[in-house]
Amino acid sequence: MLDQLLEYSPNFGMDTLLLLPVLIGLEAVLSADNAIALAAIAQGLEGQKLQSRALNFGLVAAFALRVVLILTATWVIQFWQFELLGAVYLLWLVFQYFSSDEKDSTGESHHHGPRFTSLWQAIPMIAITDLAFSLDSVTTAIAVSQETWLVLTGGLIGVITLRFMAGLFIRWLDEFVHLEDAGFLTVSVVGLRLFIRVVLPDFVPPEWLMISVIALLFIWGFSKRAEPKTLPEPESTTGLASSMGSITQETQPESAVNTQR
Repeated sequence: MLDQLLEYSPNFGMDTLLLLPVLIGLEAVLSADNAIALAAIAQGLEGQKLQSRALNFGLVAAFALRVVLILTATWVIQFWQFELLGAVYLLWLVFQYFSSDEKDSTGESHHHGPRFTSLWQAIPMIAITDLAFSLDSVTTAIAVSQETWLVLTGGLIGVITLRFMAGLFIRWLDEFVHLEDAGFLTVSVVGLRLFIRVVLPDFVPPEWLMISVIALLFIWGFSKRAEPKTLPEPESTTGLASSMGSITQETQPESAVNTQR
């Protein structure tokens, strides 16, 4: 989509100040599915504090990997094996998610992402997942501009945006019933597109179609809110009064005897 924009505006690539907002917008659009995947991975840790730390450290490592990818992009794009590995990894995440099944306390089964016992287990997975997603966005950004510093700046702002979006999705995953399923379906869309780019490059679906499908999936994901969890009700006033009444009845005979005496 962006390369077509450049064809229609041949002088567009000469103004780096105009390219920066475009790259930021590109990162924001392409990071929605990435953010929900990272949020689901972070949810594999117990407690909001650990989840937040995993996202912070994981995305710092992810940005370092993005820098390496950007600096070596002209070399990486010559080898289709990198995109194939990225596609296989993303599709493996989707398979792992939908093939795993766990029952909650109510006996209802629900899908879930990977679980971690340590913070340092989640950090590499977050970084690698972001790198797999970056194979698409970074190569597109390189096609838009050959200014390395500009692509690095766009990547940095994209990672910061991704951090805030992932934090939002962590809360939303508990609020909307279909959101996690929709998120992993979007991951499968990205993985399939990478796979098709390697196997059948002439049949790669256009970006506008991919974004449209992802948008529809997210509309479905936000279509139903989860029912609020009901806490066990405290002992009712009626029950308490009944208990007090029974105690009073038990003590009344003794009181009556003492009165008669």
